[in-house]
Amino acid sequence: MNDQFLPISIKDMEERNWDQLDFLLITGDAYIDHPSFGTAIISRVLESMGYKVGIIPQPDWRSVTDFIKLGSPRLGILITAGNIDSMVNHYTVSKKRRKNDYYSPGGKMGLRPDRATIVYANRAREAFKNTPIIIGGIEASLRRFAHYDYWDNKVRRSILLDSKADLLFYGMSEKSIIELAEALEAGISIKDIQYIRGTCYTAASLENVPDYIILPSYEEVAEDKKKYAKAAKTQYDQQDAITGKAIVQYHGKELLIQNPPQYPMTQSELDDVYQLPYMRDIHPIYKKYGDVPAIREVKFSIISQRGCFGACNFCALGLHQGRTIQSRSEKSIIDEAKKITEQTDFKGYIHDVGGPTANFRKPSCEKQLEKGVCKDKQCLFPKPCNNLDVDHSEYLSILRKLRKLPRVKKVFIRSGIRYDYMMQDKSLAFFKELVQHHISGQLKVAPEHISSRVLEKMGKPKKEVYDAFTKKFYKLNKQFSLDQYLVPYLMSSHPGSDLKAAVELAEYVRDMGYNPEQIQDFYPTPGSLSTAMYYTGIDPRTMEKVYVAKSPKEKAMQRALIQYRNPKNYDMVFEALVKAGRKDLIGFGPKCLIKPRRIEKKPKKDNSITPKNKKIPRNKRKVKRK
Repeated sequence: MNDQFLPISIKDMEERNWDQLDFLLITGDAYIDHPSFGTAIISRVLESMGYKVGIIPQPDWRSVTDFIKLGSPRLGILITAGNIDSMVNHYTVSKKRRKNDYYSPGGKMGLRPDRATIVYANRAREAFKNTPIIIGGIEASLRRFAHYDYWDNKVRRSILLDSKADLLFYGMSEKSIIELAEALEAGISIKDIQYIRGTCYTAASLENVPDYIILPSYEEVAEDKKKYAKAAKTQYDQQDAITGKAIVQYHGKELLIQNPPQYPMTQSELDDVYQLPYMRDIHPIYKKYGDVPAIREVKFSIISQRGCFGACNFCALGLHQGRTIQSRSEKSIIDEAKKITEQTDFKGYIHDVGGPTANFRKPSCEKQLEKGVCKDKQCLFPKPCNNLDVDHSEYLSILRKLRKLPRVKKVFIRSGIRYDYMMQDKSLAFFKELVQHHISGQLKVAPEHISSRVLEKMGKPKKEVYDAFTKKFYKLNKQFSLDQYLVPYLMSSHPGSDLKAAVELAEYVRDMGYNPEQIQDFYPTPGSLSTAMYYTGIDPRTMEKVYVAKSPKEKAMQRALIQYRNPKNYDMVFEALVKAGRKDLIGFGPKCLIKPRRIEKKPKKDNSITPKNKKIPRNKRKVKRK
């Protein structure tokens, strides 16, 4: 049965001679059987262990009808909102409804509810009274503690309590799901499965929790922003499998308990996951809609590793995948590439070979493997650690072998590249081959900002590092007679950025001669330290105050400054420069951002004398009133 999608209907089950599922997986995304999607990975991992898994993608949540169409599963119901938090999926940073859902057939919006995990879990409980319900995926993972919710503009309870699920899986859950399946198969009650790493559960007491840290309660973090900031830092510090302890947070009388993170997967374990029989495509039921847009970039891409020790504060990866790099073997990656080249619609281009950060192939240092990641020290910020192991040789070897495969015309790198890590490499080999072979004319990198006080809050390297990288990039392009460009990602309104910092960035854009088409306004999504800064106005790392732009007007001005060349932004830029005390940038000089306002000339007064014989119309005559 290795050439089939997993069942989504009773007919599919009958073709496999299945009377009952072991696990029912409900997802907010369309069903895409590709290892870039959590639904595909978890379902295939369970299948590989001999369990019968069925999938209900994007059920109609307005009744239980869709939820019961595959019958009652024997062991449990697994629920995920999909690859993206459902609120982020539905709303822009300005809280406007998006027009498209790239994880739905034809990009159609409205096929999943807001707060999908909660809605699905409550509807599933209505349909199946006594069946264990387990929630997971990015939405559940990053909302596992009491958290600030940007859309409600308040602190919400743990999603585990609001969903009324039995168990929550956080992070990457292949190991955890196997442990759960084996426990349920052995007849252990879901209420007694409180020992699996990478999971959260609720309890009435701390009786069976061996070593733990107590966070400020939900009620405390909802009322006191200092306590919220401290809780955010504690959560972040305990997300290491070697050093992390259990975390406890009271919600009223009920306890939310997070077990320590699951241990990183070994290379062979990760290889096993990616060699499962994925169809690497959307389910055929969606062909009538054209496609599911989310497949386009990943269908011919290869995930080579997980985790990121870059630890940008606005990224929630530290709380989800963790900071320890887990890599696939060279053979596993090459084997997947060969499968890609055999697909009938492959045109010769592998779109990406990477992960959260493409050029991280191994843990940042050997010490980390034994003692875990450092709690109060970053690998790359504020400057690279002395213990940092910088080596692109293995990644380079993989890229070279991929380039030589039959039918492969080009191998692109489109995952994020840490240029500060690259600049630490004493060898130029990777940099040279990146420029020569792996760019499609433009290389996207993420300096995000250039103001030192903003970069410090972001956890990003100083502007000088990006400048040095830029200089070397264009020097190599000139050396190889190539006409390629850098496209920098820039972010406005991140905590720490005021109008003066935004003006600094605008001046940098001016000096680059770059006209950015898209600007990312900081989006306070659950699970990041930057979101904690946004909500509290406090840096959780230092407990110092942070300036936060919250008014729509100021955020619009910061964004407009970066795109000051756009005529539509003129009035906003003019107002921002005046407010920032930078009228010197309004003028005709080479350093000015905009020209002065155009002064309209008043019409000249007509002083001509009306001829005596010319009659003045009655309605135009001046009447002298007594």
